[in-house]
Amino acid sequence: MAVQTIVAAETNSPAPFGPAVALSCRECGERFPLSPVFACEACFGPLEVAYDLPSGDPEGLKKQIAAGPDNIWRYAPLLPVPADVTTKPNLNPGFTKLVKADNLARELGITGGLHIKDDSGNPTHSFKDRVVAIALEAARTFGLTTLSCSSTGNLAGAVGAAAARAGFRSCVFIPHDLEAGKVVMAAVYGGELVGIEGNYDDVNRFCSELIGDPIGEGWGFVNVNLRPYYGEGSKTLAYEICEQLGWRLPDNLVIPIASGSQLTKIDKGLQELIKLGLVEDKPYKIYGAQAEGCSPVSAAFKAGHDVVRPVKPDTIAKSLAIGNPADGPYVLDIARRTGGAVEDVNDEQIVDAIKLLARTEGIFAETAGGVTVGVLRKLIESGQLDPAAETVVLNTGDGLKTLDAVAPTTGPTATIRPTLDAFRAAGLAGS
Repeated sequence: MAVQTIVAAETNSPAPFGPAVALSCRECGERFPLSPVFACEACFGPLEVAYDLPSGDPEGLKKQIAAGPDNIWRYAPLLPVPADVTTKPNLNPGFTKLVKADNLARELGITGGLHIKDDSGNPTHSFKDRVVAIALEAARTFGLTTLSCSSTGNLAGAVGAAAARAGFRSCVFIPHDLEAGKVVMAAVYGGELVGIEGNYDDVNRFCSELIGDPIGEGWGFVNVNLRPYYGEGSKTLAYEICEQLGWRLPDNLVIPIASGSQLTKIDKGLQELIKLGLVEDKPYKIYGAQAEGCSPVSAAFKAGHDVVRPVKPDTIAKSLAIGNPADGPYVLDIARRTGGAVEDVNDEQIVDAIKLLARTEGIFAETAGGVTVGVLRKLIESGQLDPAAETVVLNTGDGLKTLDAVAPTTGPTATIRPTLDAFRAAGLAGS
């Protein structure tokens, strides 16, 4: 794909990437112009967005944010988007609920306070709407015409919906054996949905080949050539959590790991808030959560390794089933730097945790949410997480997308004849 560098046509027009000034290699630090590329030409390391962020007036910036819309665009001054982003057709995700989970805290023995950041409230019911919204603005600026991705399900739906809203063509690629609910949700928006025989890593490899072929000319793969911009959407979770806590950092965060990008960008967002003076600088711990059937980062952390050995996924948590996570090594660095950990839970524990969260807080999480809550419980039981510290746990999607995980063990309490005697006989009348 031809690389384009975009600059504002006039000095009084909005900068197309707001405070973003370059792409920077996370390995060697080499800088490149803002363009639809994702790998360093010098060392092939991953690129991320570098900024010239506003500074010197944290209270003024807080007021500017508070005056913004109730979605991620309230943080436009900190994102690679133009100041007039709210005038363009977009799904406007974000500013989802931060639920004070007192019932779950009592169940788990947490005394320092527990919150669930519930991103199931986004337009397509997962956090992926955040990252796609940022990638869409980059695609729009670069003049791309087709929005695409490799996906374990949620991203496919988010891309399809965002493309439909913005008037883009969409063509997304998924493993052939995804949950039926996610397949339907990805297809309903009218774009092209292609099942690939294999797992997510096979899908991702195919997309990497497609992007280098003339067929891919004009395509914006949100998690490939637009990945540096896409990843920045996860920072908004950090911004929202701290703003919703009254502009302060939590002590602990428990975050699911698929590629690992969400976790690394949340840490990036927290560090930016500290540097800007929007929150007081204090220690915080980040914990990564994986499913046992796809836990290469957890295995590396426990073994003390700095590299992540790829695995073949085998878990009900298909949204986290990335056997070769691109950001795995960076997750290890963050967990160790902050004093956190990376842990995993098996499929049975995932289902139990989904039911626990639903029973205690009325939140029906998809399997990824079961992973984070299950890992939270395991971390407390093993003494790795201090129950007297304030903790935030992420639920990244809606349980209605993964009904198959809980359906075999969830159903009517009883089936009775429509009589009071039958109700009493079933032991359901109460005391």
